[in-house]
Amino acid sequence: MEYVYILRQALVYIITIFWIYNFGISLFSLIKFKDGPLKINKKHKFMAILPAHNEEAVIGNLVDSLMNQDYDKELLDIYVIADNCTDNTAKIAKEHGAIVLERFDDEHKTKGYALNWFLQQKIRDNADYDAFFVFDADNIVDKNFTKNMNKKLCQGEEVVQGYRDIKNPTDSWVTAGYALFYWTMHRFYHLARYNIGLSPLLNGTGFMVKFDLIKDTGWDTVTLTEDIEFSLKRIIKGRRLGWATDAIVYDEQPVSFKASWSQRSRWTVGHIQCMKVYTKDLALAVKEHKTLMNLDGLLYIIGSIPLFVATILLLLSNFIFYLADGMTTFELIENIVRYIVPTLFFPIVTAIFTMYLEKKPIKPMIKWFIYYPLFLGSWLLINFKCLFKRETTWEKIEHVRDIKIKEIA
Repeated sequence: MEYVYILRQALVYIITIFWIYNFGISLFSLIKFKDGPLKINKKHKFMAILPAHNEEAVIGNLVDSLMNQDYDKELLDIYVIADNCTDNTAKIAKEHGAIVLERFDDEHKTKGYALNWFLQQKIRDNADYDAFFVFDADNIVDKNFTKNMNKKLCQGEEVVQGYRDIKNPTDSWVTAGYALFYWTMHRFYHLARYNIGLSPLLNGTGFMVKFDLIKDTGWDTVTLTEDIEFSLKRIIKGRRLGWATDAIVYDEQPVSFKASWSQRSRWTVGHIQCMKVYTKDLALAVKEHKTLMNLDGLLYIIGSIPLFVATILLLLSNFIFYLADGMTTFELIENIVRYIVPTLFFPIVTAIFTMYLEKKPIKPMIKWFIYYPLFLGSWLLINFKCLFKRETTWEKIEHVRDIKIKEIA
């Protein structure tokens, strides 16, 4: 029991220090820093890359929102990668004004493969683009997205994540859970880190990459979470990513719990893959670069599944002490509550505060707040399941809403 006690105390210190550190960093989201100066004053040429698999229901809305950007049309080319499509995605994308490339590959079907296939062609052609954007087919893009990303490029940023907002936050308790989670992460994780010179992370869609960065390697990602993987590889090199609150993209979230479970399971497996491949390199980068940014990147990857496992071990240690008469029933319940409240219920308060800061309308979301612990709790179950069973098969999320940019902006 002595060894169990020592382990328990060590886990308490580790978990407490980790959360105190993240809380301290999050406070910098409350400070408004001045925008960086322009290093050059130029209108850059961009390509918007839209990987799409059987997305005839939504691809037209995305292309339309990009065609209507407040930016010189000759400086933005819109490419749709019709990836193994069996519907009218390619036809509809062409009708709305996109340049369409069709790709058929039964073995390599993820977005990472599609991006690499497309970008390798542009590299071989020595295409005259300064940077590119990546969007999911169900997105719609604010008219100022390109203009604001151009500003970031002029400020010297090389990889920048835009603000990933939600276009269907009130469709179900699941979409509401996604919205509250993303809004909170955007403010208290990404913005906070960007404000003090640490690195935010790419978030799947609505991001910009300077074209020169990938000319030697292409889009060389191997995990299911290519966005996180690309971010970690930049951090390992000692290069931070940028954040653009005013470059807004609206993303559609799955309405059903089943689709959400599948999607989040895939993300968790991708995190586990990144942890296995890049933890050692991140640790070596801390030693090489000796910066808080690199340490923060390492803490991110070990703060996901490893910290989750540590928390499970801590909870189990409480039961061991209880069964060995080293803890009363009241003390056992008290320790469990100490975990449940900050994990499942404190995020409600944080989400409401986030919505106030971000000027999001709170009233339409009130009835969904009570379900937020259920959404977060299900994510804990997903993490636990993925420790033992890891599905890697991509499943298409069906889109049930035809939302246009004019209905949001």
